[in-house]
Amino acid sequence: MASTVNMDRLLQACVSQGGSDIHLTTGRPPVLRIDGHLRSLETKVLEPDDTAALMRSITPDKNQQELSEEGGTDFGFAFGDQGRFRVSVFRQKGNLALVLRLIPSKILTFEEIGLPKICQALCRRPRGMFLVTGPTGSGKTTTLATMINYINEKLDRHIITIEEPIEYYHSHKKSIINQRSVGVDVSSFSEALRRVLRQDPDVILVGELRDLETIEAAVRAAETGHLVFSTVHTTSAAGTITRLIDVFPVTQQEQIRIQLSSNLIAVLSQALCPLAAGKGRVAAYEFMVVTPAIANLIRENKTYRIDSSIQTGKKLGMQLLDEHLWKLYDTGKISLEEMLDKGRQPGALQDKATAKIEALRGGKHKHKKKAAQKEMEDLGPILRS
Repeated sequence: MASTVNMDRLLQACVSQGGSDIHLTTGRPPVLRIDGHLRSLETKVLEPDDTAALMRSITPDKNQQELSEEGGTDFGFAFGDQGRFRVSVFRQKGNLALVLRLIPSKILTFEEIGLPKICQALCRRPRGMFLVTGPTGSGKTTTLATMINYINEKLDRHIITIEEPIEYYHSHKKSIINQRSVGVDVSSFSEALRRVLRQDPDVILVGELRDLETIEAAVRAAETGHLVFSTVHTTSAAGTITRLIDVFPVTQQEQIRIQLSSNLIAVLSQALCPLAAGKGRVAAYEFMVVTPAIANLIRENKTYRIDSSIQTGKKLGMQLLDEHLWKLYDTGKISLEEMLDKGRQPGALQDKATAKIEALRGGKHKHKKKAAQKEMEDLGPILRS
């Protein structure tokens, strides 16, 4: 088996077929994730020697050493000018498995990914913390790349990114941009953040707020006059604040609440949904701008009231995730099942969908009645489950 050739073909297949990930594991043919669904390629079932050879064809010696010692390693590499891949190699049942995530070379605009207009204004803020949240694979990195690129093109700033590994590569434009890879350029996130304030940054991107030390350092950077972007694996704006506070010991929670209320400027929570038409995906967003009222709720530990404040902040572009999911479903962009699957309150969305379908069934227009009948049939199994 010519592993290098085969790996090149797999990478090319992922790019040309619009895939987001390649899965390589023993006992299955190579699998692509396309529009959120797994699709096996029509090729041989991989054996242990195949996955080992494929791994060696792309993995640097340093990472092969880490794999041998730790049982796993992560790195990134460029596939010509067609994009970059972020790779995770790990052992399972004594054999190797690889997952390669495609990071496209083209950075999308605010309009292309459907971000609220106010995001551009927030990217011009001189200080504060802007968090992008959502589950793995929800497009957080793509959204952050769009924001960083906007600043890079429009403003004269010194931007420092701290990532593990670097995903989107940015070139210097109106801004200066320095990108540090944890494990290559610096030993850890905390070490990079400890030193970053001496490097005259205006904008700091931290790949992920994953522990108390990193959160403390990021908040301190925002407090001392820098614009900080980062990600958290949460699914709502209110849940993000709760998660950050809960990381701290009880004795420090009041202090971090005060710091977040003063320094957090926005939380964007997102979910990627396959389009009902069958090709492509669309992002559904929950968006919260920290107004004085919301800052007060954070300070007073009343995060359970944040959803109500988001609902009344529509003029600032604020919306709940379920509101956006409903809009996407109501305009036919996503399926009923997808809306219910991604929704925070699927029961309420179900009731709304049922009411809509019943209203259409009672209407006079035949084509609408036929569409309503099909939707009711689709809804049936979900309603009964």
